[in-house]
Amino acid sequence: MNSKGGRFMDTKNYAEVLIDGKIYTLGGTEDEHYLQRVASYINEKTAELKRQEGFTKQSQEYQAVMIELNIADDYFKATNRAAVSERQRDEMEKESYGLKHELVTTQMRLENAAKELNEKKTELDILKKDMAKAQEELMKLKAVQAAVNMSGGQGPGKP
Repeated sequence: MNSKGGRFMDTKNYAEVLIDGKIYTLGGTEDEHYLQRVASYINEKTAELKRQEGFTKQSQEYQAVMIELNIADDYFKATNRAAVSERQRDEMEKESYGLKHELVTTQMRLENAAKELNEKKTELDILKKDMAKAQEELMKLKAVQAAVNMSGGQGPGKP
């Protein structure tokens, strides 16, 4: 449906369509199905307006302008909906980016906390081993002290 200077440009696809009872040849880069959909849309708008009381009593020029205005109205409403959708998508992308950043930050904190926990567990294991050794040495010292106390405080080899 491309035109230049009122003449159709050479295009790949042409389709004969029926619009308001008249056959037109549409041409464009779009496929025939699309061109038929466009014609069908115009026919729906025309039929919708013709169902309104008094519309068909108006001049052909008035009817054509009203059809054009209704199509333009649909176009601008669709454009506005698209703009709103784009803004919502952009906001969602920003929110998604923020959430992804927060997730990465939280994962890094979790990894650091897990690393620190492992380090603390290793330290605890070392302290437990040291404590076990200290308890073992304490037991030996208590045994030696008990033996010394039983022998009357005299060391070995003294009468």
